[in-house]
Amino acid sequence: MSSLSQRPADPVVGESHAHESAALHVTGTALYTDDLVNRYPGILHACPVGSPHAHARITGLRVDAALGVPGVVRVLTSADVPGVNDAGTKHDEPLFPVAPPADRPGTPGGEVMFVGHAVCWVLAESLEAAREGAAAVEVDYEPLPAVLTLTDAIARGSFHGARPTMLRGDAASALRTAASDPCQRVMSGTFEFSGQEHFYLETQASVAVVDESGQIFIQCSTQHPTETQDIVSHVLGIPANAVTVQSLRMGGGFGGKEMQPHGYAAVAALGAVLTGRPVRVRLSRAQDMVMTGKRHGFHSTWTVGYTDEGRLTALDVTLTADGGWSLDLSEPVLARAMCHIDNAYRIPDIAVHGRIALCHRTSQTAFRGFGGPQGMIVIEDIMGRIAQDLGLPAREVRRRNFYRSGDRTPYDMPVRHPERLEAAWDQVLDHADVVAREAEIEAFNATHRDRKRALAMTPVKFGISFNLTAFNQGGALVLVYKDGSVLVNHGGTEMGQGLHTKMMQVAATTLGVPLSMVRSSPTRTDKVPNTSATAASSGADLNGGAVKDACGQIISRLRTVAASRLGVNPADVRFSRGRVTALGVPGSLTWEEVVATAYSQRVQLSASGFYRTEGLHWDASVMQGEPFKYFAYGVAAAEVEVSRFDGSCALRRVDIVHDVGDSLSPLIDLGQIEGGFVQGAGWLTLEDLRWDDGSHDGDRGTGRLTTAGASTYKIPSLSELPPVFNIELLDKAHEEGAVYGSKAVGEPPFMLAFSVREALRQAVAAFGDAGEPGVGSGVGSGTVVELPSPATPEAVFWAVQRVRGLRSLQPVSS
Repeated sequence: MSSLSQRPADPVVGESHAHESAALHVTGTALYTDDLVNRYPGILHACPVGSPHAHARITGLRVDAALGVPGVVRVLTSADVPGVNDAGTKHDEPLFPVAPPADRPGTPGGEVMFVGHAVCWVLAESLEAAREGAAAVEVDYEPLPAVLTLTDAIARGSFHGARPTMLRGDAASALRTAASDPCQRVMSGTFEFSGQEHFYLETQASVAVVDESGQIFIQCSTQHPTETQDIVSHVLGIPANAVTVQSLRMGGGFGGKEMQPHGYAAVAALGAVLTGRPVRVRLSRAQDMVMTGKRHGFHSTWTVGYTDEGRLTALDVTLTADGGWSLDLSEPVLARAMCHIDNAYRIPDIAVHGRIALCHRTSQTAFRGFGGPQGMIVIEDIMGRIAQDLGLPAREVRRRNFYRSGDRTPYDMPVRHPERLEAAWDQVLDHADVVAREAEIEAFNATHRDRKRALAMTPVKFGISFNLTAFNQGGALVLVYKDGSVLVNHGGTEMGQGLHTKMMQVAATTLGVPLSMVRSSPTRTDKVPNTSATAASSGADLNGGAVKDACGQIISRLRTVAASRLGVNPADVRFSRGRVTALGVPGSLTWEEVVATAYSQRVQLSASGFYRTEGLHWDASVMQGEPFKYFAYGVAAAEVEVSRFDGSCALRRVDIVHDVGDSLSPLIDLGQIEGGFVQGAGWLTLEDLRWDDGSHDGDRGTGRLTTAGASTYKIPSLSELPPVFNIELLDKAHEEGAVYGSKAVGEPPFMLAFSVREALRQAVAAFGDAGEPGVGSGVGSGTVVELPSPATPEAVFWAVQRVRGLRSLQPVSS
């Protein structure tokens, strides 16, 4: 067992502890970025001037009227940028669309690329004055042709970025064989599914101040402080060491604060530099929804081959991501979607083609799962269709196709420990009484004409690591003070997921002290440099490895100090729960005594730790290699009840078994599994992004986001939670080579919600002819249910009508 994975005899990791800020959260005393405004006297407030057009050229910009508004101090435009006018890492995201020179009105300027695109920012003494000033800015536009939908982009050939292809075997030949083989079948389809709004509780926020030495300090709600630092430094044309970014804590992130905060931080920093006063940028909820990127919606076309027993033989699929107006993180999101098209299933011959559509919408960005859900929903939709086409139980079709030991993915990575997926599957079958409940559901459906129930099981196999190998590194700075107390600094950010809690437990375990002696500090770029984003579910892996490394260095020094006092070999010294003992020697020392002795002997009591994930390699040109450290597995069973009158769905019960390795903090992990599942169910059943794209009345539309608030965009609430929600962590799942044998937990549970969508498919099928065999349980008999995503009550209602044969009824155009 590696030293990274091995746990000592009495570890603090593995214990259930409350989130380190739980009391602050529930009492409302936890501070977030915008709560710090009162610490900065004379702060200015920023408000954007947003474009009313989806695509237009700026031909004139006049700010004099805004400067005449009482309280307005300055209007920031492209002319004010001293460095690089770009807020992205691909250099395709101008921070300000370039305005035409003031002395040459009518000269063509830069372009706005979506409704709400900020042309300039108004700084004022109050937010109200800033808003009034923004309304007074005059902008002239020359409207340009706009691409408003994903299908429109495909039809026009509007794409940007790379177009990767991933191949194994010969899918075309295998599909031809399937078409001519009487024991095989071929099915084709097109599946377009929606994106998702992050809807974090705390909107995008930054506060910037310049000190007497010219150092810029930015409080920012960001998942990637180092990249925020980089963007601000190149916008201002100054070195990174002149910019410090701190992420105190976030009120949620979900990927929406991985790339998106950088531009807002740059606006605040630019304003602070030009005015000499602190500047606050904080978006309202409506602004945040209109201006920031979403989960990528996808369009897929596919052809699949399979045997009469339901075993996959071949798949040819094209995935098109809605990238929005700029690349942002669309290329790695697409790559992960392609790498997860297989989910948990072996597909002998496969061809996966990817492309990114350029649409005049917000630049779509990272979201929990980072493309994994978009790839996996395609194969899960296909598996559900195959089961109904063959009249076989869907859970049996899924299980027959599971990866086995020795199998490799389409990108040629070995599938390690697939037996854990089988174990989780069996555990759900047993503990959730699936077989008995299926019989009860069939009996219920046979006696209820207007309501139908169904139960579906779906698996998850999710790769853990960043697509970009260079990001798989972490840093930490651990300080031990003379009194024995410990302060942990690491490169990960806290967004409510409990990362700081886990890092404190790792430090307490490695140092052998009680958890009460350890504190975690806010994440800052001047404490731990060059860190990666807290994303890709890798926060605990990367930063935990770095914290353990730093603590290990300190313990190595203290072991020598304690050995001299105990009269033993340093290798025989043990640290546990604040006591320091030696093998075969009576008596002990306290942690505090050893630390005090070390200080008096001038032994260093701090250390900088580092961790890099080993064994990763990836050739993006051919989409082959081993991009992931390991796979996280999980299984969910969801039971639903659907009404034929309005398509409403009740989620009756959910049972989950999830693989988190040897959990660092079980209570934290359970919370992540619950939250991830519910957020996934929201994406699949409730959250319906709508733009005015003209589809409702045949015109071109405006490109405006019409679901820009809680009144029009529905996220899950308590009423959508199942009354029975059982979660178990998979036993005997130690992960060698990961910190204390643990596994990542942030993203994989999101995809467990596919069980809800597939249960809806089966419940809809149960509304078919009650005389057909198997229909009572939603199995179907050659009738494939077409189910949109999100499967909102409206979508489910029309699916029920189609199954019931009421073809004269058609849904209204949305």
